[in-house]
Amino acid sequence: MTMWPNGRAAAAAAAATRRLLQLCCAPTALRRGSGGRQPRDSRWMSSSGPPWRLLFFGSDHFALESLKLLTASRSSGEKIVESLEVVTFSADVPVMKFAQKNHLPVHRWPPDNVDERFDVGVVVSFGCLLHERLINKFPYGILNVHPSLLPRWRGPAPIFHTILHGDTVTGVTIMQIRPLRFDVGPILNQELHQVPVDCTAEELGAALATKGAHLLINTLMTLSERIAHKREQEKTGATFAPKINTSMSWMVWEEQTCDQIHRLYRAIGSRMHLRTVWMGRTIRLLEFVGKCHISLSDQNRKPVPGSVTYQKESNTLAVCCKDGWVGFKAVLLKKRLTAADFYNGYLHQSLQRKEPCQTVEGLFVSRKGGNAAHQMRENSAL
Repeated sequence: MTMWPNGRAAAAAAAATRRLLQLCCAPTALRRGSGGRQPRDSRWMSSSGPPWRLLFFGSDHFALESLKLLTASRSSGEKIVESLEVVTFSADVPVMKFAQKNHLPVHRWPPDNVDERFDVGVVVSFGCLLHERLINKFPYGILNVHPSLLPRWRGPAPIFHTILHGDTVTGVTIMQIRPLRFDVGPILNQELHQVPVDCTAEELGAALATKGAHLLINTLMTLSERIAHKREQEKTGATFAPKINTSMSWMVWEEQTCDQIHRLYRAIGSRMHLRTVWMGRTIRLLEFVGKCHISLSDQNRKPVPGSVTYQKESNTLAVCCKDGWVGFKAVLLKKRLTAADFYNGYLHQSLQRKEPCQTVEGLFVSRKGGNAAHQMRENSAL
């Protein structure tokens, strides 16, 4: 089994992206007062349009950007939000701290006493499935801000998988929540976002949080019309973005290319270190510098993946992978060591011939079972 996306999978993803581009860029006639099905339970509504009585569900920094803009909109000239209350988990999360600082009423999860008090709910990076009985308490339903072009990358970690799989285009989606399933509801609004070259997941997340917050406000301004023109997600092109876990950080030198290692580092490097095994011990690889150009004196001698060489001029440890060499400026063994420290203290004897050594002392070894995360990615299509 191929452990990384193959050509056929990449082609399918590209085709799905093209369809998404056509859909979310297509003009829509969203005129106030246009015909369409009315939202359920109109007897509860404060009005047929903004300002809305809104209950916000969120927790982290991604959610915080939407909450900030909703809070500001209460006093803006457009008057999109009439009242704003918050549901979150604990006092330690950014959404709770912001709510307390700005005197927003806070509900613990699961909320009670919401009957006939709100027009619409908004869920951003919340992580809990909502039951139908709760959703039905909101006449306009509950909206979700999702950082991908659904149906691509449904699930809890769309930003990480966007980087990991080398997507060049992503975006944000405003959808309606469906009970007991994540990210399958009808789409109300979408906006594209070009993924910058060499962007990290952290950088992309910040950009999409801002874009998603503004798209949410845009959607709330014409919510009745958006609901009337909502569209179901396509059945083709759906992929799943599972949570990032530590198994993904183990290197598989024999199977990973320079580009794949670079994407992996940009996807998870802000949360966890890449790891490998040396002499039976776990080594964490720090300060990735990308592809290295290594000249071997013996061109007929092909180094095995995991071979290590020290580049004195750049103070870099270069490691052989499937199609070349990648470099790291430091490692973490018992303590943090620069490339020079690791070479002088551990590798000097085995590398003194100034060639990548293929003895045990000169090899980084792929941990058995370390490719489980790659198999999971291969099976990510729904």
